[in-house]
Amino acid sequence: MDNNDKVIQVTNLTKRFGDFTAVDSISFEVGRGEIFGFLGANGAGKTTAMRMLCGLSIPTAGTASVAGYDVGRQAELVKRHIGYMSQKFSLYSELTVKENIALFAGIYGLSRREIKDRSQSLAKSLDLGEEMNMRVGILPMGQQQKLAFSVATIHNPEVVFLDEPTGGVDPVTRRRFWELIYQASAAGTTVFVTTHYMDEAEYCNRVSVMVDGQIKALGSPAELKQTFNAASMDEVFRALARNATRNE
Repeated sequence: MDNNDKVIQVTNLTKRFGDFTAVDSISFEVGRGEIFGFLGANGAGKTTAMRMLCGLSIPTAGTASVAGYDVGRQAELVKRHIGYMSQKFSLYSELTVKENIALFAGIYGLSRREIKDRSQSLAKSLDLGEEMNMRVGILPMGQQQKLAFSVATIHNPEVVFLDEPTGGVDPVTRRRFWELIYQASAAGTTVFVTTHYMDEAEYCNRVSVMVDGQIKALGSPAELKQTFNAASMDEVFRALARNATRNE
């Protein structure tokens, strides 16, 4: 992978809380437009690692860069060049669609003109008419997910972090959401995603599996299934996770 294509570079990244090492010297790279699955059981350290990559937590040791910016020294620049979406919080349900778009676009630094243009573009691409003035909380879950993803990428970030974005939704809605991920990837956006659904791990270009703060496996789904003589990513995950000594 050429250095210009490495949108995320991590070398011996470590995070300690007192005597507890949450993330233990992990290293990996993620390319431009790649869909990278970041897996791990509860307590594995993946949430802590993602917080460092998003510029929300300073590493104890090691280095990492996201979109060309150092996560330890340039955290604010990292935040400006990434998008973020989670299952737990993505939109304000009491605000209208239009108000959510304007709010997050403003947070990402878009001008008033850009906000107006992007709002019109999203209304068209998401087939939102009268819904633009409706409260987000009353929209169908599928529409909420599409809107949340669109808002997270409204500023055309180089990387979008998706933290279990499809938790609690039906399989059809999950599959449709992954179509948005494919479209973003095809357009050159790097997608860094955590998920508890092992069938979704199959959709990634490459997958890493963390156990007890360390990356114990890294490769394409096909490579990992071959390495572990497994029929599915679920079998790969179970083979690794059964050796875990800690959980949240």
